[in-house]
Amino acid sequence: MTPTWMGVYPALLTPFREDDTLDLPLFEKNLHAQLVAGVHGAIIGGSLGEASTLREDEKEELVRVAKNVAGGRIPIILNIAESATQPAIEQVKRAKLWGVDGLMLLPPMRYKSDDRETIQYFRSIAQSTALPIMIYNNPIDYKIDFRPDLFDSLLDLPNVQALKESSRDVTNLTRMINRFGDRFKILCGVDTLAMEELCLGAHGWVAGLVDAFPRETVQLYKWVQAGELEKARQLYRWFMPLLELDIHPKLVQYIKLAATYTGIGSEFVRAPRLMLEEAERGSVETIIEDALKNRPTLNT
Repeated sequence: MTPTWMGVYPALLTPFREDDTLDLPLFEKNLHAQLVAGVHGAIIGGSLGEASTLREDEKEELVRVAKNVAGGRIPIILNIAESATQPAIEQVKRAKLWGVDGLMLLPPMRYKSDDRETIQYFRSIAQSTALPIMIYNNPIDYKIDFRPDLFDSLLDLPNVQALKESSRDVTNLTRMINRFGDRFKILCGVDTLAMEELCLGAHGWVAGLVDAFPRETVQLYKWVQAGELEKARQLYRWFMPLLELDIHPKLVQYIKLAATYTGIGSEFVRAPRLMLEEAERGSVETIIEDALKNRPTLNT
């Protein structure tokens, strides 16, 4: 299914068992909850999916299961996060064989490439495939800022179609629209800025807390699109303490704990990450428990 790059795209968690193997039944359960809620696509192997710890065979298995569960109802996107150009191209070729519907593309990992190098990296990968691509800009975490003006260098590549904007500079959204119109779809990549960016014209939301609260995430998107802004504001205010779990270095552990509370995830993470303990765990539990205690009834 060809991605439209509009709507809610969960950055899916990768659930593990206690023995560090993939928990595929739980992965299916979470994805099914996303589909029931009405998400518009799903991303495998992103930061929340613990991409840097996944083996090649595990990525393939996650794609296979996701494609089977989705059954063509939503596009399945694979994140590409490699340290060098040729391994990234090889990963893209494998992803095509696995049947992915599109790619999310990060700049080079570990090396802080300059503008010229980053442009060439993106161009080389895009030119190696016909798969639709969403560029992921996250200078906060990955130290490379692919600014709006740099997209001039990708205009001639028809499969570069979207931007996951995670710079936390909300004005980048308007800069992109002013400069390119609808040439690139723009998806908010920071949960705590989702309503602001959707109101400013973002086409979608690559979401994190959706992994624990899919119905609330999709409903927020729908209300903003429908102009039901007072309903959206009230839901967003309830959601905000949870959404702030997405902007912490331990977002994986925090969101996995939230998904455990809502019955569609587990706490197990892959080393070097460790499960939460003591005061840190307690503070996150308090946020989750307070939210669940006051969880709104969604009368759509």
